[in-house]
Amino acid sequence: MKSLEISEVAKRSGLPASTLRYYESLGLIESSGRHGLKRLFHPSVLERLDIISLSRWAGFSLEEVGDWFGRDGKVSINKAQLAQKADEVEKRAAQMRALSKIIRHTSQCPKNNHLECENFRKLMKIARRYRPRKAN
Repeated sequence: MKSLEISEVAKRSGLPASTLRYYESLGLIESSGRHGLKRLFHPSVLERLDIISLSRWAGFSLEEVGDWFGRDGKVSINKAQLAQKADEVEKRAAQMRALSKIIRHTSQCPKNNHLECENFRKLMKIARRYRPRKAN
């Protein structure tokens, strides 16, 4: 397969060349050589970039993602990590649903003073459960 110049990888992946260079400096991707001053990449780098993008979207750090990539080029995703992340995402989704309910009610509440609304007061108590905690 024909190597891709960094500009082509950037175009196809939707990532800026600076991000590609950064990922390379972290060892997440590897260039296959150079054509003049331009880095060249094997086309399979696009699949690896998709894995990185998906994992970043899921909330994994670049360090965690880097642990999934072996020196042999194979990807070995930690299933226990995935299960834990799925639990975190589900918890966050529940929090977002509760927040949406509060916002929706507040936007449509017939009371002029929301603090006089029994439903709003109940929703405030629910929100108390999701209040961010200070790190020790």
